[in-house]
Amino acid sequence: MPDNHSRVSSRSGQGILLALFLLILTAWSIWLFGQRIYWLTPLASRHGADIDRVFNITLVITGVLFILMQLGLAALVLRFRHRGGDTALPAKRRSEHRFALIAGALIFGVDITLFALGESEWFKAWGPAPENSAAVEALASQFMWHFRYAGPDGKFGKTSAALIAPDNPVGLDDKDPAGKDDIVAANELHLEAGRPVRIALRSKDVIHSFYLPNHRVKQDVVPGMAIEVWFVPEREGQYEIACNQLCGMFHHRMRGALVVEKRQSLETWLAGMAAQ
Repeated sequence: MPDNHSRVSSRSGQGILLALFLLILTAWSIWLFGQRIYWLTPLASRHGADIDRVFNITLVITGVLFILMQLGLAALVLRFRHRGGDTALPAKRRSEHRFALIAGALIFGVDITLFALGESEWFKAWGPAPENSAAVEALASQFMWHFRYAGPDGKFGKTSAALIAPDNPVGLDDKDPAGKDDIVAANELHLEAGRPVRIALRSKDVIHSFYLPNHRVKQDVVPGMAIEVWFVPEREGQYEIACNQLCGMFHHRMRGALVVEKRQSLETWLAGMAAQ
């Protein structure tokens, strides 16, 4: 039978190993967090900074609460752990009430704070678009994006789902003069840097989701509805357009390109598309 000294030494060794493991795990976690490998994509829109701020505040609050709860749990486990023949001690009713009151007030305060932050940014993102906004229509289908621009007349022509065909992907009505100069592009959206844009989203078949990770824009596209989103792209470059809703077997192929460029480059591209 091992004596008390051996048992104490064994427990001390286990404690040292556990502390070393936790130290290594903590250091690795801090390094991984610093590398930002799994962090947000680089921001490229004006309103995205507000969304990132709400996200970071939420992450900090929930992270602090998680650490406090785990420390409390560890303290309770150590305080009331099994010790030979000792029986569990009943908690005092006053302590229970005090704990419930503090925890409830803390959770209520956190909920109100996060709700206020989220709602304020939601109303900004979903409020009316500026009057000088550009207008684009987007039609989602399995498994492509089609984007339509008004021509030189500045008016969109009428469309109908019954008119959609391989050579008419958005269902343009050829009897409507306003649609004669409309420009349609597949999987390629060009926008002017610094100018607000309104995008009307429609779906041909199932529920899709219009997702621009770099611009913090994500909106489900529902059949039978025209849902409008607006934002201000600021940084020039090429970005990914993804479908963030499982929309069928080849959902992974439903990717497009967003090109944010200067006005002159945008007009040159539109003129080239119109000449095709």
